[in-house]
Amino acid sequence: MGKIKNLKQEKKNSDRVMIPIIIALSILVPVAVALLILFPEVFSADLGIDRGTLPAFHAVLNGTTAALLLLGLFFIMQKRVEAHRAVMLGAFGLSAVFLVSYVISKVNADPIPFGGEGFIRSLYFFILISHILLSVPVLPLAMLAIYRGWTQEYSKHKKIVYYTFPIWLYVAVTGVLVYIFMRPYY
Repeated sequence: MGKIKNLKQEKKNSDRVMIPIIIALSILVPVAVALLILFPEVFSADLGIDRGTLPAFHAVLNGTTAALLLLGLFFIMQKRVEAHRAVMLGAFGLSAVFLVSYVISKVNADPIPFGGEGFIRSLYFFILISHILLSVPVLPLAMLAIYRGWTQEYSKHKKIVYYTFPIWLYVAVTGVLVYIFMRPYY
């Protein structure tokens, strides 16, 4: 009985630390990215990075993340928990690398406008806007899902993943699509 009480207290103490960190990052990161996008003249610097290479790198990161997410789903359906954990942490790691690289690209170069017209233009902006809007909740949802899985709170993990997985997968796939649409203009 005392062991169960101690375990519950440890999880409660862990939540007191981790939940505020997840909340803080979930607010700070989107605000920082929004500031970079809205005020490029304030937050620009020539970092000497070739602007043509980063978009392709971002597409590779997003595509690989999508593949890892699907692989993670496959592994968990096969009850291969350790393999699932490894590929999901890999997907999160690639998403983190993408985020840092994306911020660097926004600081390093002026935005490039989309030149398509007609239906393609409407389709591009639908994909882009939905990608941007849905990318905001991915960070807190993914961090919370990883945290609940890591602490072996599997029922909470499953509830969060029910929403996290399709949103995260959509954001990863549409990240690749945005690159494909923009490729002629880089």
